[in-house]
Amino acid sequence: MAIRIVQLGTPRAAGEGLRLGTVRRPPRGVPKAEFAKRDFYDVWLPNLSPSAELVAEGLAAEDEKQWKAFRRKFTAEMNQPDASRVLDLLAAMSKQTSFALGCYCEDESRCHRSVLRELLAQRGAEITK
Repeated sequence: MAIRIVQLGTPRAAGEGLRLGTVRRPPRGVPKAEFAKRDFYDVWLPNLSPSAELVAEGLAAEDEKQWKAFRRKFTAEMNQPDASRVLDLLAAMSKQTSFALGCYCEDESRCHRSVLRELLAQRGAEITK
């Protein structure tokens, strides 16, 4: 049992389980009925996405200093009670069942899902590659 951190829209791994979309917006041009069929997500979980303003800041980060500022701000958002409780829940669930969470970004190292990976690991989540 574990969490897989994925790029939404990529093929699912065997036994991956439910896929959670931690994105601010649904995929463009894809009918809602096809989100899961096209390997985007089964359940939309936008409260684990950066705020709209912070998404723009993260996408605009051109150097390490700007990226670190994004990471710090997003971590602060995820430390708010609602998001923190969801992270606690997912960490606990990772010990009982397999599921995945992800975002559209190609490069995880410059994506909020890298921060989610760290925050979940800090909570003792079982995480797999």
